[in-house]
Amino acid sequence: MCAIRLTQTVQKGGCAAKVAATELRRILERVRFPARHPELLVDGSTFDDAAIYRVSPELALVQTIDFFTPIVDDPYTFGRVAACNALSDVYAMGGRPVTAMAVLAFPLASFESETVAAILQGASDMIAEAGANFVGGHSIDDDTLKFGLSVTGYVHPDRVWSNQGARAGDRLILTKPIGTGTLMARLKYGEGGETGIPGVREAIESMATLNNVVDLLSPGLLGAVHAATDITGFGLSGHAWQMARASGTSFRFGMDRVPVFEGARVSIEEEFLTKAHRTNREYTAAALEDATLAPWQKTLIHDPQTSGGLLLSVAPEAAAELVAAIRPRFSRAEVVGEVVASEGTTCIFFDRNLPGTPHEL
Repeated sequence: MCAIRLTQTVQKGGCAAKVAATELRRILERVRFPARHPELLVDGSTFDDAAIYRVSPELALVQTIDFFTPIVDDPYTFGRVAACNALSDVYAMGGRPVTAMAVLAFPLASFESETVAAILQGASDMIAEAGANFVGGHSIDDDTLKFGLSVTGYVHPDRVWSNQGARAGDRLILTKPIGTGTLMARLKYGEGGETGIPGVREAIESMATLNNVVDLLSPGLLGAVHAATDITGFGLSGHAWQMARASGTSFRFGMDRVPVFEGARVSIEEEFLTKAHRTNREYTAAALEDATLAPWQKTLIHDPQTSGGLLLSVAPEAAAELVAAIRPRFSRAEVVGEVVASEGTTCIFFDRNLPGTPHEL
């Protein structure tokens, strides 16, 4: 462990430090963007995870960038989590990362070079695990530590995943548990450290697990994925709403099926929360139905995830096989809901249980 606790050097950590989604949309509405090039297959108009640009009939580029302030205390682990979070956007588009460039800001006068080197080493090891190349980056002297990656990946233009293709009847699969927001808030403000707070070690290991489901799936299962997104700072509710809205559908979740990190309920009930818990709730309020949930679950669905799992919208006949294929790496992957037809307005339904049996494995 580094002598300095990285989480104590910043006010907000990880994806909880994102600009609130409502405010971000308000800002972007004031910006005039260039005319969309015909080879630009996916842009930022639906708040998707990355951009897709076709360079040939057989090849498209996946482009993304993600960076944030420390969410864990150990610098090497912070580098791994930040890199994993950035690489996840490529996997969410069905692609594979190829190159990564660092985005680094830190207070030069107060941070030892060993600390910064450990962050970069953690990122480098994660990039190597992804089979990509660490090709450089940019750094500035700043008041607070911030780190992340700009990543480029490859995907076939005909096999792009996006947040726009969910179909009524699809099953919704989540690859990782939720609860990192409240657990990391407890790590920052509570007592016990990484080993003394239930669920924290599991959450950190999850945040440092690559969302590479692509290499685990057969061509048939890859084609059964109709839409995808990764669950990060806007929480399960916010990212699900964006995906349902982009697809012109509604989503129904069964909270008994959603995997949750140990300790997350206690941390929520003890009010280890972030500003993002409130802003995520406000972002989805008009589309949300959660009357049957317990009070702590009503907060959990808005919990800002850092390097969270993928949410996949999958053809119903392939859901069980797909979960079985990814569980060797994602042991808590689960069918958590289903896509339903939208009756004029996109809604996100959170029930304690899903009615009927179509969603069951």
